[in-house]
Amino acid sequence: MDSRIGELRYKEVINVTDGTRYGYVGDVEVDLETGQVRTLVVPGRLRFFGLLGREAERVFPWSAVRRFGEDIILVEADAPALSARRRR
Repeated sequence: MDSRIGELRYKEVINVTDGTRYGYVGDVEVDLETGQVRTLVVPGRLRFFGLLGREAERVFPWSAVRRFGEDIILVEADAPALSARRRR
């Protein structure tokens, strides 16, 4: 299945381990030397309608991606091992 990076923004990221729905892909980190996708970044959820900012964004390494579907991306990630970072 071919997919463009821009089309990833319309796919929801779901954990195959426990069914957690993290949200939609917001950004992709690419290694410019090799052209390979390194990570998928999902923005944090809004807290109290955005008045209290956002939760930390979730970063999924490419190695965690298990399957691509028509409108979802299945990842395998343990909650404690999942990388989360604050927006810059």
